[in-house]
Amino acid sequence: MGHQTPLYAEHVAAGARLVEFGGWDMPLQYASALAEHHAVRKSCGIFDVSHMTVVDVMGPDATSFLGRLLANDIGKLREPGQGLYSCMLNDAGGVVDDLIAYWTGDDRFRLVVNAATRSQDLAWLARVADRDDVVLRHRDDLLMIAVQGPLARELAAPLLPNGAGGMALALKPFNSLLQDDLFVARTGYTGEDGFEVILPAATGIALWSALAAAGATRCGLGARDTLRLEAALNLYGQDMDTSTSPLVSGLAWTVAFEPADRQFRGRAALEQQKAAGIREKLTGLLLEDRGIMRHGQRVLTPAGEGVITSGGFSPTMDRSIALARVPVEAEGPCQVEIRSALRSARIVRPPFVRHGRVLVE
Repeated sequence: MGHQTPLYAEHVAAGARLVEFGGWDMPLQYASALAEHHAVRKSCGIFDVSHMTVVDVMGPDATSFLGRLLANDIGKLREPGQGLYSCMLNDAGGVVDDLIAYWTGDDRFRLVVNAATRSQDLAWLARVADRDDVVLRHRDDLLMIAVQGPLARELAAPLLPNGAGGMALALKPFNSLLQDDLFVARTGYTGEDGFEVILPAATGIALWSALAAAGATRCGLGARDTLRLEAALNLYGQDMDTSTSPLVSGLAWTVAFEPADRQFRGRAALEQQKAAGIREKLTGLLLEDRGIMRHGQRVLTPAGEGVITSGGFSPTMDRSIALARVPVEAEGPCQVEIRSALRSARIVRPPFVRHGRVLVE
């Protein structure tokens, strides 16, 4: 058995099919992953994401520490509550992990990092911090719920503790509020609007039950993966890892080379990659033939060979879609090797679906 989140008993009682993920026992689906996917696109779904790694960074050197840790510029945060998506890089420019950093006030920040890489991430944070005057507090005492979909905010707001509903509704995208032990961010991993809520376990269990009673659909990892693929949101370990840089992972926009004197980890390696010329890109694929595209399948283009990093079936589009790393010149028709047969596909610009709308033809 893996670790269990505070909501484990709730999942068992609701009849969830549980699987091991990143060392945690997590719901893969409840009644139907397909129905859960459509619920998020059309109304509201809730996800237990308590397995995510939450780290509070505090101290006089917190800002300078994050300036060295992150490829994006923490200086872009102009007021408390704002969030910043970024990668942590190793010295070779490879992605140690991706995360969201929130400025919670003064010399305090909150990082929300992936689950499956918890141990390596905590070790990397400590290594980069070295002798900085910072405190890194792993908040494994908290629970995290994602409420996602076009009706998510209006459904969740009146149920939030501490009377925080009005302030939560006023949040702009990628902004957050911190009220005592309640943290609410207008973020998500589905391509829909909504909140990610971090709070103490007992209060979180009550909120989960209230959301379900109010009509939110309980959702598992199956729907989470199809939703994020449609939204073309990277999955660590598939679409990027320590051997690939953000410049070939569709994440060049998250790298801030200005100010020029900010020496973040991996900067020199990325500058060398840029000088040598970027030869690959992460792009979208639509299958024009029978079959399902999956991670690791070969992609053949007139410009050279590539590989699928994430693939599957899109419930919203009713066809197979994928993210693939291919030569930077590749475009238009291509072929994907599925079970030793070459199937017709087409290179398209992701995302495929956002806010319930199909964005590719």
